Amino acid sequence: MNYIVLDLEWNQSPDGKEGQTRHLPFEIIEIGAVKLDQNRKRAGKFHRLVKPQVYDELHFKIQEVTGLDIEQLRREGESFPKVIREFLEWCGPEEYRFCTWGPMDLTELERNIAYYVLPQPFLRPLLYYDVQKLYSLEYGDGSSRMALDLAAAEKGLAQEGAFHRAFNDACYTADIFEKIDLERFGVYVSVDYYLLPGKGEAYRLYFPEYSKYVSEEFETREELLKNKEMSDLVCLKCRRMLRKKIRWFSCGQRFYFAVGICPEHGYMRGKIRVKKSERELYYGVKTIREAGEEELEQLIQKREDNKKKRKNLPKKS
Repeated sequence: MNYIVLDLEWNQSPDGKEGQTRHLPFEIIEIGAVKLDQNRKRAGKFHRLVKPQVYDELHFKIQEVTGLDIEQLRREGESFPKVIREFLEWCGPEEYRFCTWGPMDLTELERNIAYYVLPQPFLRPLLYYDVQKLYSLEYGDGSSRMALDLAAAEKGLAQEGAFHRAFNDACYTADIFEKIDLERFGVYVSVDYYLLPGKGEAYRLYFPEYSKYVSEEFETREELLKNKEMSDLVCLKCRRMLRKKIRWFSCGQRFYFAVGICPEHGYMRGKIRVKKSERELYYGVKTIREAGEEELEQLIQKREDNKKKRKNLPKKS
């Protein structure tokens, strides 16, 4: 398997949300990538500027951070359909996996592809390596996320090009990715949420410490939460269906928690995050992991606190 280490730069409306184009908040203006072979050795590079078609001015922050200007993009850039076609041809027919610094690049790439009504070229589920997450798992606390420039400095990488340019950032990401222990951390793939499961389908991923379930889209939040596969709790280790010690309860509008108990492996905590898809429909991401007595008590307290809050809310007239 090859690895395509990808980085994008994008522009946004200089007039804020009022001037934003529906379904395209970020217009890609630069694509940079490095191809690594199965041994993570350099096997190719790709760099293109993209001529803006949607936002004809650069947001001042984008210009400040990247050093690009609109005249350069008009002069040296090519149309997005042409660039993406060349990029996909460059990726090649061999099997490959994308690697990015953070979770946004693939979503914005697919969003730009959809805006130009081009066929989506990626399989479902689209699995990739979030190198920022892998870096945190190996060199940090596993939950915090470090900026690319800080991680590059921490690993003593020679700074041969400015950050916040697509090809340079792809090179720095590739340098860091080459240092990741894939035998240990390669299991921690990420899944892209732009291309969601089809009707009656779901994505299921299993990791050493947790499992992840990504649902199909639903018209309403209530339909999503009533779905049996969404609400079931299954033991992370033996996969048996669990009796709920704490039934699902809400924490705000987006998060839901529950706890099940396995007679062999103890407590399992479920967490559902409700999200909105590109089509403004609802889908859920459920994670299940082991829980101890202390976390159980914390969730019981959280549930009681939420009950009190709802009880004290003013009644609608």
